[in-house]
Amino acid sequence: MPTLTVTTRTPADIAADSVVVASIEGKDGALLAPGHGLPSTAAVHLEAMLADLDAKGSAGEVGRFASVPGVKATSVTVTGLGKEVTGEALRAAAADAVRALRSKKHVVLALPTADLTALAAAADGAAGGGYCFAKIGAKADTTAVQKITVVSTLGAGKGVKDAVARAEVIGRARDWTRDLVNTPPNVLYPASFEAAAKDRAKASPAKVTVTSLDEKALAKGGFGGIVGVGQGSANPPRIVTMSWKPAKAKASIALVGKGITFDSGGLCIKPSAGMLTMKSDMAGAAAVAAAVMAAAELDLPVAVTGYLCLAENMPSGTAQRPSDVVTMRNRSTVEIIDTDAEGRMVLGDGLCLAAEKKPDAIIDIATLTGAQMVALGNLVAGVMANDDSFRDRVVLAGATAGEPSWPMPLPESLRKGLESQTADIAHKADRWGGMLTAGLFLSTFVPEGTPWAHIDIAGPSFNEGGPLGMAPKGGTGYGVASLVALIEQYA
Repeated sequence: MPTLTVTTRTPADIAADSVVVASIEGKDGALLAPGHGLPSTAAVHLEAMLADLDAKGSAGEVGRFASVPGVKATSVTVTGLGKEVTGEALRAAAADAVRALRSKKHVVLALPTADLTALAAAADGAAGGGYCFAKIGAKADTTAVQKITVVSTLGAGKGVKDAVARAEVIGRARDWTRDLVNTPPNVLYPASFEAAAKDRAKASPAKVTVTSLDEKALAKGGFGGIVGVGQGSANPPRIVTMSWKPAKAKASIALVGKGITFDSGGLCIKPSAGMLTMKSDMAGAAAVAAAVMAAAELDLPVAVTGYLCLAENMPSGTAQRPSDVVTMRNRSTVEIIDTDAEGRMVLGDGLCLAAEKKPDAIIDIATLTGAQMVALGNLVAGVMANDDSFRDRVVLAGATAGEPSWPMPLPESLRKGLESQTADIAHKADRWGGMLTAGLFLSTFVPEGTPWAHIDIAGPSFNEGGPLGMAPKGGTGYGVASLVALIEQYA
């Protein structure tokens, strides 16, 4: 991804490939948003061009204009904010502009950033907009934007520099998540995911420790949930632990991620069309891995441990069956109802392992249920928790990070649907309230008194359509920024 720097120079005086300014919706069409810093001759010229093109200034509208008078850059790019200047609008507009300028090397961002929150949102959007997955076997893309200079009207003090530096760290982490999610499942499987995590930690200046439990250690350790899910595959499961342990940590946070590197549904096999995006069923584990790295690289004074619960769910003569009963890490027994509801089984073992270290809070994140998308669509995650105040903290972190989520309940009345005649609990109830009963199942693996939240990202983790604001086509990297923002609350 591009490097991000900050400057207080006038944007018109910077020699670059393009200067990005914003437009807003006016009564009669697009108007230049305030704070662009361009000379009046340039502003008059741009507004005349916008009027001639019947531009609206709406979100997603991007236009590039060459040879603008009074501007040293080769062009000026105008990106639409919509009706008002908000953090969400700035993120999306910056991402849209950088994406449209992918063939350019140096971009200057001169958006209306009246305070540090707005500046951080614009920088975050710029960092997120230049992503492009390198095709397998292809050389690295050398045509993408290499440098983004963020113009600050707030000076160049520590707060400004830190905001831009933070955006670059999170952008790099988010792009790694996107790469992992987009990687084909014959290339990314549990063992290669483990290797990728170790390579990423080794390449970072931050001290993140990576350890792993292979299939033998998992069986010996009583991790029946993840062993059962992975037993039908030629690629055995793993639980990979990534740890950031700063000196004098103010708190300890455990992150648990679902990492099904491919989900065929197991013996309860999916329709073929439903499998096409199932390489993305490890997006939760990818977000956890990236969040741990980002926390370490930001030197946050919070101990963060990520548990990547990695398995491949395949049908074979060794695959687990509906009605099997397995014993989890905490010695509870679970009746398998549907082998295509495998994510909660690997998470259950991961939650048990995380709880053994007695962290101050546990958060799991997973592409868990289709019911999440039925309830909340493709852009908003569902958040459930064993503590309403902690759930609200998680939702607030997502809002701060530009990753929308919605608080959902865990009604005790639905618990009856998880009763089993042959085990302590059934791992799935009927279809009604499926997102909530999945959360209820997971809650049984968290000790009483430990704050815990579950984030269902089935919808927002993968974008099957065209690019939309911060979301490129394919893996979106959803969750990384929210998890980092939550960790920062504890810092």
